[in-house]
Amino acid sequence: MVETLIALLFAHTVADFVLQPNWMVTRKRHPGVLLLHGSLVLLTAQITTGQFAALPLLTLALLHLMIDSVKTYGGFTGLTGFLIDQATHLVVLAGVALWSPSLWDTGLWTARLPDPMGAALPHLFTVGAGAILAIRAGGFAIQLLMQGHALSDKPEDNGLPGGGATIGHLERALIFLLVLAGQIAGIGFLVAAKSILRFGTISGDRKATEYVIIGTLFSFGWALLIALGTQSLLATLPPLEITAQWP
Repeated sequence: MVETLIALLFAHTVADFVLQPNWMVTRKRHPGVLLLHGSLVLLTAQITTGQFAALPLLTLALLHLMIDSVKTYGGFTGLTGFLIDQATHLVVLAGVALWSPSLWDTGLWTARLPDPMGAALPHLFTVGAGAILAIRAGGFAIQLLMQGHALSDKPEDNGLPGGGATIGHLERALIFLLVLAGQIAGIGFLVAAKSILRFGTISGDRKATEYVIIGTLFSFGWALLIALGTQSLLATLPPLEITAQWP
């Protein structure tokens, strides 16, 4: 069952955070755009599981559309709405995996891909889903959080366009990689480096300092939790024996 859940989770992260650009999010009240997103949810689930005529996947896409409709037309646009929306999607993914745990085992990839490639795919899906959640989803979550702490002149306003968001993506990517590599202590050096580099731009401005601290702590904490969750999910999979297959 865990492989099915991982395949569905990876499909969800791709559909929600990679294949859903800003124009789609802003126009989601239009039924056509909402249906397009639902179609992408179904397509990504079909591709990752290798199942193209499975009723559980169609049910998954319909439930995804229902959840998004409630969020969109209900006006739940803040961080709380985002977190509840994603948590509900995760519950649906788990429910579908429990309903049809053999989706992965009977799918195209299990039958067609020889080991070690077939055995490695769930591991790759897990890392991919974790990276998307840590980097892309984390960026959206921080943006929603910081809406409640808006400054008239943000610290990055005089810097590169989009520079702050890019820094956030990079720092969460580094934290994710450090945790998976077993080098959690390296996060401390990352915190110190960012503090030193930011000191000159916010020194003496209490509002800007607090703005940066809130965003940084949330960004680091988000990436750390996702990375630890990814580690835990990887631990549920059978270990890869690539050396045994390729002497």
